[in-house]
Amino acid sequence: MTDATANKPAIPDHLSVDPRSPFHDAAVFEHDIGIRFNDKERNDVEEYCISEGWIKVPVPKKFDRKGNALTIKLKGRVEAFYK
Repeated sequence: MTDATANKPAIPDHLSVDPRSPFHDAAVFEHDIGIRFNDKERNDVEEYCISEGWIKVPVPKKFDRKGNALTIKLKGRVEAFYK
């Protein structure tokens, strides 16, 4: 089990799901990541920043003109971990 955790990269402070973002890290997404926001696990996080304490989540049924989901920023305590 220690070999599996040794192969995982460190979880970054700022991470985005969007591959066009400068904060996207494909090596991290090869493993299962969990986000805990204000002591509740969230599965709909698009982007997060641990040091600034925010996450971005999509707004249901709202899209921009390019078809991307609109997101809102929620502030609180953010924790990222490997599942």
